[in-house]
Amino acid sequence: MTTYRRDIDMLRDRRFSLLLAARTISVLGSSFAPVALAFGVLELPGATATTLSVVLTAEALPMVAFMLVGGVIADRFPRHRVMMAGEALNAAAFACLAAMLLTGWTPLPALVTASACSGIAMAVLFPALTGIIPDVVPADRLQTANALLGLGANSSRVAGLVLSGATVVLIGGGWALAVSAAMFATAAVLIAALRLTPAERTAGEGHSVLADLRDGWREFVSRQWLWVVVAQFSVLVMAVQAAHGVLGPLVATERLGGAFAWSMILAGEAVGMIGGVFIAMRLRPRRPILVATLLTAPTGLPYLLLGSGAPLWTIVVGAVVMGVCFDVFGVLWSTTMQREIPAESLSRVSSYDALGSLMFGPIGLLVAGPVAALIGPEPALLGCAAIVTLSAVAALLSPGVRGLRAPEPEPVAVTGTDTDTDTDTDTDKVPSH
Repeated sequence: MTTYRRDIDMLRDRRFSLLLAARTISVLGSSFAPVALAFGVLELPGATATTLSVVLTAEALPMVAFMLVGGVIADRFPRHRVMMAGEALNAAAFACLAAMLLTGWTPLPALVTASACSGIAMAVLFPALTGIIPDVVPADRLQTANALLGLGANSSRVAGLVLSGATVVLIGGGWALAVSAAMFATAAVLIAALRLTPAERTAGEGHSVLADLRDGWREFVSRQWLWVVVAQFSVLVMAVQAAHGVLGPLVATERLGGAFAWSMILAGEAVGMIGGVFIAMRLRPRRPILVATLLTAPTGLPYLLLGSGAPLWTIVVGAVVMGVCFDVFGVLWSTTMQREIPAESLSRVSSYDALGSLMFGPIGLLVAGPVAALIGPEPALLGCAAIVTLSAVAALLSPGVRGLRAPEPEPVAVTGTDTDTDTDTDTDKVPSH
């Protein structure tokens, strides 16, 4: 049996297949939702860009505010039930938004309330998702499981990129939101079918929320590799948000021909993320966080090319490289967290990871416009590329990042004449970018 065939063989596991299907469908719903919500709100009588901004902010702020609480909940209760509740809340929120748009009853407070419920749902879902994977698959299959989940999620993002706009045009924003709600509901049903037994999930003790958060914080700060890379990503994500959200579209509009060019760049990134899955399945570095951090350095390549006036095709290639690097990073990062952090604290630690990584993203969006007006979007993009690279270099100065080693793999049983080639890959075999 070849190693890839052994990876695909995981799909025969009923519980993993249910989790994979639920995650893939949920991400497809999430890919539909932003386009459907944006155009649905903007089509409302009297709606302006400010209206849309208020509705989107109402979703983003609760997601950040409740992320740590979501981690506590996911560590206290069976994670499949927490995920089921999050998907169900998302389905209810988008069903309400769809109903409001379809009936024409769209008071702003109601739109804001429904959007806030969606943000809370995402804050509950993310920490539970990180923690549930070790509950479903054995430790020696974690990296393969993360890669396959990434393949499903990335494929859904590509499909959403292609289908969401067409769906809004054909059936309208309200019905497109109803489609998203149906996808979230389907994901909730699939997760409900996981039926993890109590023996596979340790019941949470009766601590206060603050005590649980303190325990999670101690686990987080006790691992240098963890908090250093999260600090790196707080800066990296700020630059990426500025470049992806504002500066890139500006340059695409001014120099590359507009929305089509930007869509090609985003599609290149998505294709790279799908291709990165197959690399992530096979890559077994002895020092996974060192390799993962090295791979973040080239992610500024498309910004460097955009800012230096390169032709579109080279920028698309740079976006493919970016997608590959981010996907492999994500698989190595998730797998290392799941191996190194105790199961009873994993969701809380992942919530600190998410909060720390994303907290400066809104600042990037906020300052990108004024900086572009002051020095121009191309120099600003070059600055974003420099920030991405320098943040990687700074993280590599940490002994914890460079020194963390993966456990030695356990030998795999060989059947017949087939052999398994799933061996460790030393870091000197990984190209330095």
